[in-house]
Amino acid sequence: MLIETENLWKTYKMGIEELHALRGVTVSVAKGEYLAIMGPSGSGKSTLMNLIGCLDTPSQGSYVLNGKQVSSMNDDELARIRNREIGFVFQTFNLLARATALHNVELPLIYNGTDSKTRIEMAKHALEQVDLTDRMMHKPNELSGGQRQRVAVARALVNNPSIILADEPTGNLDSKTGDEIMGLFARLHLNGHTIIVVTHEPDIALHANRVIHIRDGMIEREVITSSATVNDI
Repeated sequence: MLIETENLWKTYKMGIEELHALRGVTVSVAKGEYLAIMGPSGSGKSTLMNLIGCLDTPSQGSYVLNGKQVSSMNDDELARIRNREIGFVFQTFNLLARATALHNVELPLIYNGTDSKTRIEMAKHALEQVDLTDRMMHKPNELSGGQRQRVAVARALVNNPSIILADEPTGNLDSKTGDEIMGLFARLHLNGHTIIVVTHEPDIALHANRVIHIRDGMIEREVITSSATVNDI
């Protein structure tokens, strides 16, 4: 398994009270799987995303990512895992306004010390994968919302991560553009990428092969969707 969590808890202390954002979540994700995590506001889905994305650590429980026990890592170790293993796609794109699409995609490679010539080639290849070769020298304000999200997807892809983790990736897009981005994820999945989408929208979740529903910090149910193949089941 690529991801294995066991009995994950996340507890926040609020004065003398404790808020349990996650309550003993156990989930496995296979390499090459396309998973959606669904739940209403306050359900714990964002907390689970932060733990899977190594943006936070659990209060208790185990999280193994690609054979590495990450639940007990320190901040520096988690930063290295995020850079090498996880490609993030956010609702708000999180692009540098004054940088070109090419430079925005290069950023994870700059942080990990890849040399200039190599990272430019890798960034060009990532932009080619999202059909933006002809826009690589454009800045975000010269791109449509859908094109900006494609730049964000290319940035997530550039390190060839173990997981693409997308948080409400169509939240700032109109429905037609959102469908195009979900079509891009479907194509990336067919090419072997592991994709986890966090969403509160049922129609977005149905693009995945499996949907985990979270409520009150616990897994309420799991659903295999009509998108799943025999191999996924």
